[in-house]
Amino acid sequence: MAERTALLDDTQRRGVVQTVMDANPGMAAEMAGRVVDEAAKFVLTAAEFPQAALTPSRVVDEGWHALILHTRLYKALCTRRGGYVEHTPGYDPENYDPAILTRTQAMMREAGFTPDEELWTAPDKPLVAVAAKCQHSDDGGLIVVQPKPKPKG
Repeated sequence: MAERTALLDDTQRRGVVQTVMDANPGMAAEMAGRVVDEAAKFVLTAAEFPQAALTPSRVVDEGWHALILHTRLYKALCTRRGGYVEHTPGYDPENYDPAILTRTQAMMREAGFTPDEELWTAPDKPLVAVAAKCQHSDDGGLIVVQPKPKPKG
């Protein structure tokens, strides 16, 4: 399936990239751009598949936070493919199930996107340090955080 492009126009993207960089001093603009692009793919996928209980990685969540701060842009992004995508913060790195991120990436592919796999790592192994302290899990709703399933060991 071909990658869908132009998720945000240049002006919108610049603004959200700057928001990521402001929250993460020292992050390169290229990395912040990747984070924003991946967050936009995630939000569009979550809007298109509202019953799929999708979840971002911590790195992608940083971009999601930045998108949310641009409220009009975020609302318009969500409504392109469905409805508003709610964000419920929470963080407990002990309760992490890798299958959740794998399933989210599979749904992104179904939506026509190619995930930037380097940004979809476990909470304790991010490609780049981010300010976001959220971690989301699949508990039956769109984005629900408590209680999270423990990985099977």
